[in-house]
Amino acid sequence: MPVKTAASSPRDHALLKTNLKQLRLPTMLAEFEKLAREAAETNQDYLEFLLRLTELELTSRSANALENRIKQAHFPMKKDFDSFDFSVSLGANKQKLLELARGHWIDERSNCCLIGASGTGKTHVAISLGLAACRLGKRVRFFTAAHLVSQLEACQQQHQLERFLKQLDRIDLLICDELGYLSFSRVGAELLFQVFADRYERASVLVTSNLPFSEWQQIFQGDRMTSALLDRLTHHCEIFEMNGESYRFRESMKEKKKERNPPAA
Repeated sequence: MPVKTAASSPRDHALLKTNLKQLRLPTMLAEFEKLAREAAETNQDYLEFLLRLTELELTSRSANALENRIKQAHFPMKKDFDSFDFSVSLGANKQKLLELARGHWIDERSNCCLIGASGTGKTHVAISLGLAACRLGKRVRFFTAAHLVSQLEACQQQHQLERFLKQLDRIDLLICDELGYLSFSRVGAELLFQVFADRYERASVLVTSNLPFSEWQQIFQGDRMTSALLDRLTHHCEIFEMNGESYRFRESMKEKKKERNPPAA
């Protein structure tokens, strides 16, 4: 039976709008009149009309949910693999990283470590993997190591540490960026160790660091805590040693070259 719009009374029209509002179906509310006209013009039946309308609602909800997951992740910027130059980042295996973007390692509660000098694309890769996880429906949270430790210490001082740790427990992928760039207090290092240790085989961690594992005792102030951490972190872990020329340095040199040699008019 085709959809008919002429027979609908103003009262029915108003009631439908009210019902859609109360049911919290904003996309259906916004689109039902247009789709009803199109359905009548093309002689669609009620089932086709309803299917199109519900598909639009589901698509809108999915897009809004993704936008919210990305917002809640607190990425410093949005960077995907399509803007990453794999040709200059040694150790960034393109095939392997794109495989990780499919999210199986998060389902398996494994970890990922990106180790290398400053400017070699570690943060870019971390954000790209985080965005990919968001698109797969995963809950992601991005911190710099300094910010995470600072927040842990503040929560401890305010007697809210347990609450914050429970929030982190609900995260599927915790990204800790720039580990090793700044030193921590003993208390801060112990709190960060607790976060990593608590996630062992329970949820995934992605860590970027400018220091090789052999120098992590500088971060965790001793071999004992460092060994215990690395034993857990690297047990189920994808490790990438990212070397090569600094991307930021290379781009800076390109800009300076353009300034010295402006294009001819």
